Amino acid sequence: MGTVEVTFTPLPANVRTARLIATAVARRSGVEEPLLDEVRLAVGEACSRAVDEHRRHCPQEPIRLEMRDDSGRFEVVVTDAAPGAEANGMDGVPAADPVVALAGKAGAGEHGHTPEFLPPGVGLAVVAGLADDVDISSTPDGVRVRMSWPARC
Repeated sequence: MGTVEVTFTPLPANVRTARLIATAVARRSGVEEPLLDEVRLAVGEACSRAVDEHRRHCPQEPIRLEMRDDSGRFEVVVTDAAPGAEANGMDGVPAADPVVALAGKAGAGEHGHTPEFLPPGVGLAVVAGLADDVDISSTPDGVRVRMSWPARC
């Protein structure tokens, strides 16, 4: 299939669109039907976090969503360009350890903000629990969240 790239403005309504696109591409890439909800939820959490950071730091900059299927894996990368945004202790958190991820200080709810009743880091902890393989890393330009699931490419 190759790579599908989408950039979108940091509006909460665009998170739903990103989830729909990622789910459609995952289905086309051969991700098993039971895993599609996990793809949808994980992409939604990662995009919501990026929207929240962009709205606070750089509302004019787009968020980047990349999807590809390589070597039997469907991979999604959400990259924000919020200066000063960090993974806040989430760097390198493996999917098997979402409890450690809860100690992070980043995260966002479905509508681009962290609900006050949830501890910080829950959004990225959810991503770590839903995706088969996760890498969350800070870059000089923002945060990169890479997630992947098995696929029949």
